[in-house]
Amino acid sequence: MTEVIVLNGGSSSGKSGIVRCLQAVLPDPWLALGTDTLVDAMPASMQASDAGIEFAPDGEVIVGPEFRTLEAAWIEGVAAMARAGARIIVDEVFLGGADSQQRWQKALGELRVLWVGVRCDSAVAAGREVARGDRVIGMAASQADVVHRGMVYDLEVDTAHAESMECARTIAAHVS
Repeated sequence: MTEVIVLNGGSSSGKSGIVRCLQAVLPDPWLALGTDTLVDAMPASMQASDAGIEFAPDGEVIVGPEFRTLEAAWIEGVAAMARAGARIIVDEVFLGGADSQQRWQKALGELRVLWVGVRCDSAVAAGREVARGDRVIGMAASQADVVHRGMVYDLEVDTAHAESMECARTIAAHVS
């Protein structure tokens, strides 16, 4: 039985909408956790430090060593929750592509994971980014392709051509 669903896609690709729809359509309760949850849990000083996480004016995301330390603990904690019986949907942005996936694979180990690529045309994601108003302009376009480099998925969905609920139903059909 699938214990963890990992959604990977760039900023404003539609992952959070899919997560909410998955929680509605999957028969059991699933926790939604992700990179935004991690960043929100960090002290504000981490968002203004070379050692933490920085959002450059052009949308580039730069992470430092303190962020990586906390991220590693976060990943291990999410894996521990899954091992303890919580079903978890991870909403992630793998800025490091395959290296990011490998960090998660190591932590998740023997757990049954469904790896899902959430694709979205960069122009569509950029339009959503402007409409959201809570992201640095340029982040969506810069992440749209880079997060998928070297990735291996069980399934891919494209939110530029399908609504969140349709994507969620496609994903749910692959959850065993």
